[in-house]
Formats: sequence, C-alpha cells, structure tokens
Amino acid sequence: MPIDLTGLHYYDPTWIHRTNETVRAEICVYGGNASGVIAAVKAARLGKSVILLQPGKHLGGLTTGGLGWTDYGKKHVIGGMARQFYRDLGRETGKEEEWAFWPSTAERVINRYVAEAKVPVRFCQYLDKVEMSGKRITAITLLGGLRVEAAMFIDASYEGDLMAKTGVTYTVGREGNAKYGETINGIQIHSKHQFSHPVDPYLDGKLLPGIVAEDLSRRQGEGDQRVQAYNFRMCMTDDPALKIAWPKPVDFDPLHYVLATRWFNGAKDDYNEQIRAGRETVPEKFDILETKTPGGFFKTDTNNHGPVSSDFIGANHDWPQADYATREIIFQRHVNYQMGYYWHMANAPEIPERYRQAYRRWGLPKDEFTDTGHWPHQLYIREARRMVSDYVLTEADCLLKRIVDDSVGMGSYQMDSHNCARFVKIENGKARVVNEGDVQQLPAGPYPVSYRSITPKRGECENLLVPVCLSASHICYGSVRMEPVFMVLGESTAEAAVLALSAQCAVQEVDYRSLRERLVAAGQVLTITGP
Repeated sequence: MPIDLTGLHYYDPTWIHRTNETVRAEICVYGGNASGVIAAVKAARLGKSVILLQPGKHLGGLTTGGLGWTDYGKKHVIGGMARQFYRDLGRETGKEEEWAFWPSTAERVINRYVAEAKVPVRFCQYLDKVEMSGKRITAITLLGGLRVEAAMFIDASYEGDLMAKTGVTYTVGREGNAKYGETINGIQIHSKHQFSHPVDPYLDGKLLPGIVAEDLSRRQGEGDQRVQAYNFRMCMTDDPALKIAWPKPVDFDPLHYVLATRWFNGAKDDYNEQIRAGRETVPEKFDILETKTPGGFFKTDTNNHGPVSSDFIGANHDWPQADYATREIIFQRHVNYQMGYYWHMANAPEIPERYRQAYRRWGLPKDEFTDTGHWPHQLYIREARRMVSDYVLTEADCLLKRIVDDSVGMGSYQMDSHNCARFVKIENGKARVVNEGDVQQLPAGPYPVSYRSITPKRGECENLLVPVCLSASHICYGSVRMEPVFMVLGESTAEAAVLALSAQCAVQEVDYRSLRERLVAAGQVLTITGP
C-alpha cells in the first residue's frame, strides 16, 4: 500500500505559529526528547513553574522514535525517574520492567508523564534568538515570535542549539588522541562493520557517492570535524496484517546502493547474515521486541549493521551547526537513502535471493508512527555539538583511571562510535573502499558523570544546564550518549536548577552536598556499586 510521508519532517515552515506572546516560567526546558521530558516533569513535581519547548510534533526523541532495544550497559546504575520509566513500560506489557518496547508504548508513557505533571508543552518551537544580561539568559525567542522568560534554562536538545547561542564553549567532531591523552579517539580503522573482502569504490572511473579520495589510514588517531553516522532506528514488523511492503522512494538513486550490491554478492553468510536460534533468517541487528502483535508476530528495533547498512555514512557532518532549513534537507536525504536501501535489499534482482527474502519478510508497521507514514519521526542524532566545560569526560573516566567526586549519574555502556567516513585505500595496486570511525570498547566498569560536565565553565552562562550535549570527548560521549543516561541527567539538571533558584546562585555555585542528598533521596545511583 502507498504511504503518506507528507507529515515526515524535521522542520516545516508551515508548522510555525505566528505570535507576539510572552510566557514566563521559573524553568524553561528546550528540547522535548526523553531527557527534556524528565527534566520538565521533575521540575513540575518539585513545585516549579516550567515550560517545555519541543522542535517538532512529538515528545520523547529516540525513546519514542524507534529506539526500543535499550542500550543500557549496566541496569543497576540506572536509577531515579529513568528506572521508573522502564518499570512503567513494564506495567504496560505485564512485566516488572520493559527494556525492549514498541515506540507507541513509550510515547503513551511519556505523554502521560507530561499530562499528569501538568507541564505546558509548546510544539514546533525552534530557537531563534537568546537575550542575555551579563552571563545570564533572560529570555529566548522562538521562530514565529513566542518569547519565553525564565530564571533557569535547560538545553536538552540533541544538537545543543540553546547552549551554542549563549556563547558557551563547545566543540564538534573528534579530538585527536593527544588532546586528552586518549588511545581510541580521532580517525580510527578497525575490523568491526568493515569490508572484510575488497570492494571496488569506483564505477565508470568515478568514485561512488560518499567516498573520500584521501587514504585516512595514514592519519590514524588524528582529530577532525566529522561526527559518527546517523540513521533511523526502524520499527519493523513481520505481521501480514500490519506489514507495509518497503516503498521505493521517488528520488531513488541506484548509485547509493552499488556498494551494497557488491558487498552482499561477496559476503560470507556468517558475517553479514547470522541465523538466530529458533528463528528464520533474520539479518543481524533486527532486534526482536518480545511483545507480540495481535496476530502473534513481532516488531523490531532495527539498527545499522555491517559495512553497508542503514547508516548514511558521511552525509551528516553539516547537521550539528546547520540552520533548520538545511537540517530538513539532510533529514530528507537520510529518509530517502534508508528507504531506498531497504527497497533495494528486498527487491533488486542483483541482491542474492537469501537476502531479499530476509528483507521482504519485514515491513513498516501500520500501527506505528501513524502521522509520519509509519516512518520514525526522530533521526538518530548520535552526536552533534558537545560542551567544553571545566570538566571534560574522557576515555580516562570510562577506564576508571580517574573518578570524580561530584557525580550526578553513571555511565556504563561501551565506548561506541559508528563509522564517520569511507575512503579509498590502494592495496597491491588495486583500490578498495574502507570504512573509518567505528570503535567499540568496553569501559572498566560503571563510571560517574561529573556535575561540572553538565554545567558551563565558570565565567560563562550562569543559568544554563546541559544534560545531553554535555562536556565529553568524542569517544567518551560514545559511551555516555545513551537514552537512560540522558534521562538520569535530565532529572539531575532539574534538581540542580531548583537548588540554584532557591539559593539565587549560578549553576556553577550549587552546593554539591545538597544536590547529592536530593539525588540520592530521588533514587539516583551516583557511585560505583558493582561491576
């Protein structure tokens, strides 16, 4: 059946409501992903007036946008409202907790939180201007004219747009290893999600799209401005009553899938298609969400896997600092690429039949994302801007070579970066394509996240907290950037904002002992309690 993608946008000028309204609140939260929702709901529960501003039409970000197979690392260090969220998801499915859930279930819980806390939400609000008095934000203006005055601001956006407009120090891209004494930052070439056999990067004497001519292997460990690839975390179903066959995008460009064709025709079965025990042919990273459909079938959270997959490598580097219209162009290019990839894998005769069958088994579920053509509304912004504060989390924190004493939450997932680039390498006189940027290394154990990493440097903005684009090196951010951690830090920023309001002090001057007491009382886990 045809699908209607007219509602699938990052930014649509027709969404902007023109107004000259001014709203006043004690705490303004910009960014309605799960972190922003938790921050706003917590602030409201603590009795503060709050407003939540969301670019787009849905709350929850990736948590409601397809990332149902939760990347949690160690569950025992996830506490407070974040842990309660997964318990509340469990109640929806008859379990104690649920860590692998349908997008629609997560959105139902997120929306209920906001409604019960009576948090005012303004949708389709994109930041335009920031008003400062000295080192404090006094008001922000959104596209369309809405003006919000507040005493405290929380930037929970995936891009750090509010943070950037205040003049807070930030960075984009990868530091070289020498910057912070790291070993796996910067340009990295490893074997995971890599071409294990030679694939020609040229067609008719021209490089295929997205491939860099420079041999980046000569610059291993050096920094650059690239960010790890984005994609959509896809909810798929194999239920015939719900499944919509993969549509072919209008702007299908066969050049984008030449590498896939060449790779899958030479791939070993045990590398790019693994058989799950007790299941039919399921390509890797079609993570099965256990809750069954009414027909007794399944849904997935499908992620990138292998050397050519749903990651649109190299197409996102302008996103972090682009304007909204440019981001919309990049967003649609990602939709087009990924939709074309699935159609190609399921239908192109040059793809081996065993792979076509595996992809044809799945399709878009007609009961998910009903206003965006059953396609996820949230692009996976794995990394954008990152604040540079008085404490930068690095590989040393993940490896427990240093441990901070002002914890506001715990990270525990592996240091995880998706590929950032593809390049040409000459071996034995022949050109082959190589992926670059993928890193997957476990931390030494759960590690604390410093309060200083979610507050700007002393001397910079005094009433801003940043739970998502926090201060971390590229490779450490690859560990800390998980949705449960963002929720934990969202709650911590709300508690800190309330303390700063009470003491009438800068966020950098909040008494950490008082903050710690409040976080512990709220059920947060702040110290290492096990492996």
